[in-house]
Amino acid sequence: MKNEIDISIDFAGVELANPVFTASGTCGYADELSDFVNLDSLGGFITKSITQNPRKGNPAPRIVETDSGMLNAIGLANIGLEKFIEEKLPTLEKFSAAVFVNLAGKSIDEYVDVAKRLANEKSLAGFELNISCPNVAEGGIHFGTDPVQVAKITAAVKKAVGEKILMVKLSPSVTDISQIAKAAIEAGADAISMLNTFTAMAIDIETRKPILANKTGGLSGPAIKPIALYMVNKVYNEVAKKYKIPILGGGGIRSAKDAIEFIIAGATAVSVGTASFIEPNCTAKIVDGIKNYCSRKKVKSITELTGSLEV
Repeated sequence: MKNEIDISIDFAGVELANPVFTASGTCGYADELSDFVNLDSLGGFITKSITQNPRKGNPAPRIVETDSGMLNAIGLANIGLEKFIEEKLPTLEKFSAAVFVNLAGKSIDEYVDVAKRLANEKSLAGFELNISCPNVAEGGIHFGTDPVQVAKITAAVKKAVGEKILMVKLSPSVTDISQIAKAAIEAGADAISMLNTFTAMAIDIETRKPILANKTGGLSGPAIKPIALYMVNKVYNEVAKKYKIPILGGGGIRSAKDAIEFIIAGATAVSVGTASFIEPNCTAKIVDGIKNYCSRKKVKSITELTGSLEV
């Protein structure tokens, strides 16, 4: 019907039913979350990071709750490429929601090798290039803070994934995030994912030692939302709007209100992470809430809201 609310989006050339994604690293490989939420009700699903070889990650304790958020120092623990292909891809093939694989590695060659192995998988819509994890000694954020390195790794991985969507996940731990976004886009990124966690710490005052075994971790949750919102709006206005590149925005989203704020700020789609630990089906509720908002505000298409902030 012509009068129905349309919350579908075009995300870098792929048509999605709605703008709500799971955030990488928070929902496993889909089978862990499928008992709690119908993943086909979402626009997209982003897997936990995949590296060439299995990773145990950092020692415990590696998660701690904080005021209005949590710290994690998982360290990209994952089952590795071979087990992912053998055990997880068959499950992912069953979903109609767009599936993106988060890529990680210690070197550009490792990123490229994993990307090449997965590039021809029909069940995958694309990839999220993780160059912003703050909890690993090699790779991760070390690639994501220098525009030259960002351009180099983005170009290499984009060549490996071919026609599949490549979105680059940015770190907030930079002087000017717009310059990093520009470097990624000019090197071939089809979309920008923002943003990863903030490097932070928690201390046990009885022992006077860091609570996390890794000493520091990545802060996520509601505490980072205002900063993430600002950064999304900055990148949208200074880079993404000019290049017509979509932003996947996130950071502390718990409700439809939060999600709509990010969309108004400039995000085409949103990712939900930490909130899923508290309420595993919150993503589905956010989809419904976006529909209700559009109906109440007489917004015929969710795309009308992207970048509609009035200043």
